[in-house]
Amino acid sequence: MSSEFEYVTYTDDGWPPSVENEDASWDGDTAADADGGADGWDGDDDWDGDADWASPPDRTEALVSHGRTSAPSGKLKGRLAGSRVLTGPLPVLGGHGKPVIATSPVSRTAEADRDGRGAARVIRPADAADRGGPLAGDRGAGAAPAAPKRAGRKLSRNLAVTGVAALALGIGVALLLQGPGPGWPSSVAGVKQEIEVACQNPDVASDPGGVNFACGKDTSQVLWVFALMTSGDNPNYADSATGRKGLEPITPAQGGEVAWSLNLHHPYNPASPVDSLAVAARAINNIIGGATVTSQNGSQDVEPGLESSPANCQRYTGSSALITRQGFPALCAEPVTSPQGESALIADIYRQWMVGASSQDASNAALLFTNATNPGNPQVQTVLRSLGLTGH
Repeated sequence: MSSEFEYVTYTDDGWPPSVENEDASWDGDTAADADGGADGWDGDDDWDGDADWASPPDRTEALVSHGRTSAPSGKLKGRLAGSRVLTGPLPVLGGHGKPVIATSPVSRTAEADRDGRGAARVIRPADAADRGGPLAGDRGAGAAPAAPKRAGRKLSRNLAVTGVAALALGIGVALLLQGPGPGWPSSVAGVKQEIEVACQNPDVASDPGGVNFACGKDTSQVLWVFALMTSGDNPNYADSATGRKGLEPITPAQGGEVAWSLNLHHPYNPASPVDSLAVAARAINNIIGGATVTSQNGSQDVEPGLESSPANCQRYTGSSALITRQGFPALCAEPVTSPQGESALIADIYRQWMVGASSQDASNAALLFTNATNPGNPQVQTVLRSLGLTGH
């Protein structure tokens, strides 16, 4: 095989026109400049025997061609036969194996291969990246091809998605293993059912004011809260010191007196949870709304309730206004809606229901009432433990 080389130098005037995708002929007949004033470069006269490497001031191209016999051998150093070194626009393979001028500048040396007719084809950086192959000069002959950037991005994306899914799964499993938080004692559920039955009695409301706080939709928890605080939800509770009995402890005499106004149609039974709850509901409503009672001489006496005081109404509702009617206990003009107002009202009710109760017990009753839907509250759990009760 001949190792002859051909060295061709183009000046700016003689460089083929840089029109993108334009075919440029690389034989001696068509390598003229745009003005047609340059001769072909196929002659041996173009070889510079005194120079070892192309060093023109402008764009230079050195072509290495197999089978050339006009130039001395060994003049081109540092490159293998069959390669081309470009410092200007890169020629790329066009139609019919002809190279065309690539207008995008490339700063690094590009490897080229040849087809059967000696035409050069340059792998541009974008082409190499698409194929996942290296650029010329990036790696040695035995180096492994670089991994495609798209595959790397896809892998990173998949790893991120997998990580997020694993984290979500871990959190879900932890929540399942943890189980539900602390709740009310299991006895509360049974007392709630008994409250529904007791509150069906239409006479549990105060008379004549018609206050029915104890069986209200959003306030009936006062009954099971008081049962927790006083008897621990035990319908057979009995306090020998005070004589109180039942789920809602009250003396038999007091219970019988209240039960008379309930029209129970059966003797009052302190051990009956429903009877005890109905009596407690009527008593609590009377404590709030007052009552009209018949005295021993037959006259009607009006007994005021907690809401008959302007000062109390200010604490409960934020307004001291009262509704007054002849023969009726006065009531707050505004409803009790705020948690602070409800807490104050419950504490006052508890002190009147359980005569002699401490302020701490009254505050605990108010705390349980306002957290009826939040048994996991640490303060609620503290109160339950003080009562010897545990949630489930």
